[in-house]
Amino acid sequence: MLFLMNCFAFIFGAAIGSFLNVCIFRLPAETSIAKPPSQCPYCHHPIRYRDNIPLISFMLLHARCRDCGGKISWRYPLVELITALLALLLFLKFGLTLSFLIYFIFTAVLIVITFIDLDHQIIPDILTLPGIPIFLLAAIFLVKIPWSEALIGLLIGGGLLFTIALVYEFITKREGMGGGDIKLLAMIGGFLGWKSLIFVLLFSSFSGAIVGITAMIINKQDMKYAVPFGPFLSAAAVAYIFWGDAFIQLLVMGY
Repeated sequence: MLFLMNCFAFIFGAAIGSFLNVCIFRLPAETSIAKPPSQCPYCHHPIRYRDNIPLISFMLLHARCRDCGGKISWRYPLVELITALLALLLFLKFGLTLSFLIYFIFTAVLIVITFIDLDHQIIPDILTLPGIPIFLLAAIFLVKIPWSEALIGLLIGGGLLFTIALVYEFITKREGMGGGDIKLLAMIGGFLGWKSLIFVLLFSSFSGAIVGITAMIINKQDMKYAVPFGPFLSAAAVAYIFWGDAFIQLLVMGY
């Protein structure tokens, strides 16, 4: 029975991942995510139901559109696989509970933010501005995080990056961090609480620095070119969901 439930969680995540692909493609273009139905970006032929099975159709079609032969990006099955794996891991952690659903919705939003930021270097306000109050309330009333911890997390999350951005711009005379990152960290802090910000900022800064320096070395780019920070904040928030408690315990023991 447990195996079947785990399989269902994986399939459920893959199906949602297919919808997230639509959001990733259409939100930056400011088009409806509900209509028209999914279609090939090359020939615009509506995708048949049998060709829209998460993960499986990509392999059966050999990464090509059935009608025009246009190449299907590996991004689509990748998003579906990531979403499916996160759904499974969250189910293993929380079981079939309301917490599972809330955390899954939160991670789904982070996945959309991550891939949009990678593609366009923007984090749409349509995700973060409603997300800040929605996830704050969900944290307080559904996840049962103390309201003071959630509210302080929101204020520190947004305020800290805002201060860093102002100082950076004052020193370098150029913008180094977008407003989308500030709103994203406010959303993360409001949902996970202020304690999460220690882990999130350490994890995201360290991983972002490694990837950024590596990319500049490989591409021989000037230091003024920066990688999007949203994906690293998102990855750190997801990591905190699974390892945050252990990190906090180690931090407390260290003192």
